[in-house]
Amino acid sequence: MADLHLVVDRAAGGIAGQIARELREAVRSGRLVPGVRLPATRDLARDLGLSRGVVVEAYEQLVAEGLLESKTGAGTRVAARVMAGSTAGVTAGAGRQAASERPGDRREDGWPHYDHRPTSPDLGLFPRQAWLAAVRHVLATLPNAGLDYGDPGGVPVLRRELAAYLGRVRAADASPDDLVIMTGVAQGISLVVEALVRDRGRRIVLAVEDPTSTRMLPLLHRAGADIVPVPVDPEGIVVGALPYDADAVMVTPAHQYPTGVVLSPARRAALVEWAARTGALVLEDDYDAEFRFDRDPVGCLQGLAPDRVVLAGSVSKALAPGLRLGWIAAPPRIARAVRLARGESDLGSPVIDQYVFAHLIECGTYDRHLRRVRREYRRRRDALVGALAEHLPRMTVRGISAGLHLYAEMNAEVNAEVNAEVNAEMNAGDGGDPSGLAEAARAAGLSAEVVTSAHGSPGLVIGFARLPAHRVAEAVRVLAKNAGGDVRG
Repeated sequence: MADLHLVVDRAAGGIAGQIARELREAVRSGRLVPGVRLPATRDLARDLGLSRGVVVEAYEQLVAEGLLESKTGAGTRVAARVMAGSTAGVTAGAGRQAASERPGDRREDGWPHYDHRPTSPDLGLFPRQAWLAAVRHVLATLPNAGLDYGDPGGVPVLRRELAAYLGRVRAADASPDDLVIMTGVAQGISLVVEALVRDRGRRIVLAVEDPTSTRMLPLLHRAGADIVPVPVDPEGIVVGALPYDADAVMVTPAHQYPTGVVLSPARRAALVEWAARTGALVLEDDYDAEFRFDRDPVGCLQGLAPDRVVLAGSVSKALAPGLRLGWIAAPPRIARAVRLARGESDLGSPVIDQYVFAHLIECGTYDRHLRRVRREYRRRRDALVGALAEHLPRMTVRGISAGLHLYAEMNAEVNAEVNAEVNAEMNAGDGGDPSGLAEAARAAGLSAEVVTSAHGSPGLVIGFARLPAHRVAEAVRVLAKNAGGDVRG
């Protein structure tokens, strides 16, 4: 069944009517294509934090209008006779996922590998059986010509499915021709930077959020970008602080990394206006937008300004980073330049995985997988937040409404106390930053790393995706013990 991007204004009242209007517009605009199965009323009500009766009322209204069809045992679908802007429908599919832990996931000392990147997903939740079934389907049905050299921008069927999916779930405004399949967000944004460098005939000035992930910065520098950090506050990136000569800005508006801040409506409008006025490009890293837990959905920035924004996404969080499968949705001139660059450099991505992913989207398996892992990650997040509140009350936790990590802050005095305690016990770092706390967290089995900022104090990123809920309390208890009484309060 389909996942949905719906915006509900609870203060305005008439919730059932709002849901009906959102769905009606999604059908008529082609975001919901004929035949696509909608979420069960109970599931959608849970996602929106509403009573089931409100969703039932909205569905019934659209059934009466002929936009939806409801059949016992078959769920509710967009009526087949409704004309829409996309060509592919979604049908039911099957697939069971593997267990959360496998023997190969353990270190030599018997403990599971939880010390990877804090934003990494639980690879034990990868839908192995569903992926295997899709591979068999593709190999049984794909014509021989489908295995030949093809469009370096990606196989057409995946670009069609992704265009419909991103419109439906992320409120994106992209046609299949605007999409280029990449090996991941890093490659996509790097090639966009290279295209801007070629267009301008010089290195470009690229503004980035501060704090941010430093892992991609060397790639961007190598591609031809000079990096300028711009502060982030509780509303997101400070648009007024963007450099006057910036050629582009890279942002994470749906769930800022690492703070978890959502770019406010006023800042979204200001950023779009800035891009239009200056001619700069906005690079939107949509790195974990699939995982929202207790907030209303936030549409992508690209849907507001498709001529000024490049949307970059991947399956690295939703499925597995090792698949190396991602995409960009870009203005036509940028999409053409990136497609040309792929053709000149590596002839595009492997095609079988592209056909497999397209099939998983088309048959609804990808949506079902996301629903399942979203519920599991929410349990793990709740367990971690509760354990931190109990054992480390002096820690301020932020950014917990979405994503696979949380952002923790302590004042410099507490950080120095922790570092002194951990340094004595574990030969860790010292000073007024959270390095000692990060060391203690990793020793306790948590995935954690320090994030520094040019405009503020450093913070600590703690991932929860790879830590089963039943192990959380003990890991945090060990962290609190290693960190010392000054942190526990």
